[in-house]
Amino acid sequence: MHLANDVRESGNGIINVLVDLACNQAQSGHDVVVASGGGEYVGLLEQYGVRHIELRQRPIRKAMLPLMVMKFVAVLLRERPDVVHAHMVTGIFLGKIGKAVKSYALISTVHNEFNRSAKYMGFADRVVGVSRAVTEAMVGRSVDPNRMATICNGTVGTPRSRKNDDPTMTSLMLRPSVATVAGLFHRKGIDVLIRAFAESRAIEVGAHLYIIGEGRDRPAFETIVQELEIHDRVHFLGFKKNVMAHLRQTDVFVLASRREPFGLAVLEAREAGCAIIASDVDGIPEALDGGESGVLVPPGDVQALSTELNRLLCDAEALSSARRIASVGIERFSASKMTDDYLELYEVARRQVGKRTSD
Repeated sequence: MHLANDVRESGNGIINVLVDLACNQAQSGHDVVVASGGGEYVGLLEQYGVRHIELRQRPIRKAMLPLMVMKFVAVLLRERPDVVHAHMVTGIFLGKIGKAVKSYALISTVHNEFNRSAKYMGFADRVVGVSRAVTEAMVGRSVDPNRMATICNGTVGTPRSRKNDDPTMTSLMLRPSVATVAGLFHRKGIDVLIRAFAESRAIEVGAHLYIIGEGRDRPAFETIVQELEIHDRVHFLGFKKNVMAHLRQTDVFVLASRREPFGLAVLEAREAGCAIIASDVDGIPEALDGGESGVLVPPGDVQALSTELNRLLCDAEALSSARRIASVGIERFSASKMTDDYLELYEVARRQVGKRTSD
């Protein structure tokens, strides 16, 4: 049983991983339930044989907790899961409380370990970090390293492509093109990318910057574009369901995050064959094979990013080479491998819980 606040199609990497995992697990013959507040992905989950149960999970509030727990316990007693996998903080609280009435292995996956609330994910029997950087950070938060495991996110062959991806679709992106796919928040470094684009020779060579995603800081980023007078070269496309159609038309993909647990968009860009520049921070180097599959620059460093944009946009051979190496080895980040790794962890956790129960 997977627990999440919702399964909305909003570009949330946590939800994307959950959906891929649940669909592949069901396709492998397992009885899989997702309990959430619902969303656009319910239909896809059901296509793959995943049962969805509506269980509204909100950030923990004392007034709402008793009713939320009662509903969860009712679901537990009816479904009797062997494994409960919490993907968000509310889910880990429910999962921990539920163990008082039903024995099961409680798994959590930690994405944004830099959030203060991430410490609660350590309540699980086994805690998964989506990168070695996340795992090490959780150990630094006093989580027993023997309960930690690292399972990298995998997007190649995602079931979600069945819902949205149409290889025949083409976007109307002007070339040469630079693009990012990210939530429009300060943490994602959109301001850094905009300033680096303006300082580089991108305008001179006719390049356009495409910013794909939504978020509360969009007005601030649009203001920067207006102040730099590059509004004719920077395009805010908003959230797009079919990201791959745009990435296939992208020459250089940039993820300028200040913090990033792993970076699903980096894997998508690699699969699409984009040249990649990304921040050398947290789990991003792992998504780029230590820098072998793309260029790593210091987070927040406008000049370093501008320099690399110049190198790729002004040198056709360098761009071609960077695009070629990006996809080398990408198969190890498949959704199916990620699923196998989780299923193996589930089995280990189940045996350990069973042993404690018998003792």
